Amino acid sequence: MLFKARSAAVYGIDANMIDVEVDFSGVKLTEDRFHTVGLPDAAVRESRDRVRAAIKNSGFDIPPTQITINLAPADLKKEGSGFDLPIAIGILGAYGSLQLRDLSNFLLIGELGLDGSLRPVQGMLPVAVAARAAGIQNLLIPAANAREAAVVEGVQVYAVNTLLEVRELLNAAANGGIHAQPVHVAPRDLLGEMQHFPLDFRDVRGQHTAKRALEVSAAGGHNILMIGPPGSGKTMLAKRLPGILAPLAFEEALETTKIHSVAGVLDADKGLVLQRPFRAPHHTVSDAGLIGGGVIPRPGEVSLAHNGVLFLDELPEFPRNVLEVMRQPLEDGHVTIARASMSLSFPARFMLAAAMNPCPCGYFNDKSRECLCTPPMIQRYVSKVSGPLLDRIDIHIEVPAVQYKELRGGAAAEGSAEIRARVLAARERQADRFAKASERIYSNSQMGTRQIRMYCELSTDAERLLERAMQQQGLSARAHDRILKVARTIADLEGEAHLAVKHIAEAIQYRTLDRTYWA
Repeated sequence: MLFKARSAAVYGIDANMIDVEVDFSGVKLTEDRFHTVGLPDAAVRESRDRVRAAIKNSGFDIPPTQITINLAPADLKKEGSGFDLPIAIGILGAYGSLQLRDLSNFLLIGELGLDGSLRPVQGMLPVAVAARAAGIQNLLIPAANAREAAVVEGVQVYAVNTLLEVRELLNAAANGGIHAQPVHVAPRDLLGEMQHFPLDFRDVRGQHTAKRALEVSAAGGHNILMIGPPGSGKTMLAKRLPGILAPLAFEEALETTKIHSVAGVLDADKGLVLQRPFRAPHHTVSDAGLIGGGVIPRPGEVSLAHNGVLFLDELPEFPRNVLEVMRQPLEDGHVTIARASMSLSFPARFMLAAAMNPCPCGYFNDKSRECLCTPPMIQRYVSKVSGPLLDRIDIHIEVPAVQYKELRGGAAAEGSAEIRARVLAARERQADRFAKASERIYSNSQMGTRQIRMYCELSTDAERLLERAMQQQGLSARAHDRILKVARTIADLEGEAHLAVKHIAEAIQYRTLDRTYWA
């Protein structure tokens, strides 16, 4: 007898519908013979042992026969343990243990334990989105994944713990309706909850110029590079950056959650990423770990930092090839990973925050310590960060050593709450400006050439200042556009509609350090 169940497989950050077809021969054998077809990977092929034990330990007596399981469409590679549940239900349905014969309105996914219990799987949010797009109203999934899937409106999510619960729920649907209550989550209310940030800018003494640069960076989503001696507070400043960022919009939160769900790093208790990500990989990370990779590609650190911050401490210590692969995501906002069997794209629109010493010993240009490095040593050190990569960083700021009086001073520094208030006001002005844009633009850093020409008009004096800076410093066309974007953010922080000379001057100032160290 043939029986069909519906499931899904995740590719990239999207899911495809998979039909699980189960057929048995009816001829009794001495032992079961499972044949799984449809390009299954090792985890799917091993499901026959888990499914056989789960069915037996759940109290079902299935005589040994030859069972054929087809995962359609057959030309897509299937991976993971999420097909355990639909395969088990398909076997029970084929043997007549289910009263409901049509499961076209149910999607089943989950890993089975040997005792028939259900365990969570990765990528449940993309599965729920795909189910809604396919018109499937009911999702039967492990309880640990329920809140994640319930974020998607328009589908009924039922949290189940065992194979027996799934069978009882399907039999109830055949006898007049499901009496269990679906899981309910109000995702927009979750985003409105008070966000707590344990690290505060009030703890940072001195470094007023660096704080100002980080405020501009947060207000416009601009990339920033901090250069300074060891112990000057570069890492301390960067770790407090999430506390002044604007909250996630609902669409941003959904897209970020899909990436974290696929990567298996989502907090199951929340079901939705509520704060902008802050990723800080170690400098020993590989290019695949940073960008993503695998036989079936998985997202890397640049995608996990999507809509958030990617912090690279000790930037020159990263391998040169690892840094160079960031060029495409920094420019395009996404990364494409090509394999022989498929090519997948992952979103990677993040804010890069990087920190580095000016030389191997760390004390070049430091007034209090003598630098022991020779000019060739310094040049080799800073040249690990290439010019094209540096050109994609909007703000370059020097973070000098903090003086003793500033460290021991009694005056309290400005806190993150005050800075965040100004950042939020600037982001609101940007949201109003881009409300009618054909593409989704959330910050000034995402403006294209058309938006720059439209919203960054210059006066005659500002035009002359920018032209002189371009000629004297030898800035590229990319640097020209990034200066205008930063200037637009500075004007937004001051609540001014038009760019003035002072806005252009400050934006140019943030592009001068690369001429000091990389000249």
